[in-house]
Amino acid sequence: MELRHIILSIAAILSPLAAIMAFLITYDGYKHHYPEKGKARKKAFEAGIFTLAFFLALGSLLAIILPFCLEKN
Repeated sequence: MELRHIILSIAAILSPLAAIMAFLITYDGYKHHYPEKGKARKKAFEAGIFTLAFFLALGSLLAIILPFCLEKN
C-alpha cells in the first residue's frame, strides 16, 4: 500500500474521532455559559465541523507533500 493511501486512511479514521472529542469538550465548556442548551450544542457542533475539516485538510496536505519529501533520489 502506498504511503499516500496510508496517510489518507489514518486521516479519515482519526478526523471524525477528533471532531467528536472537540464537540464533547466544547459542549461541556459552553453549557455552563449559555442558559439555552441549544445554543451551546450549536456552537459545539460548529467546533466539531471545523475540527473535522481542519484535520481532513491537514491529512490530505500531508498525503500530497510527505511522499515527495521521503522519495529517494
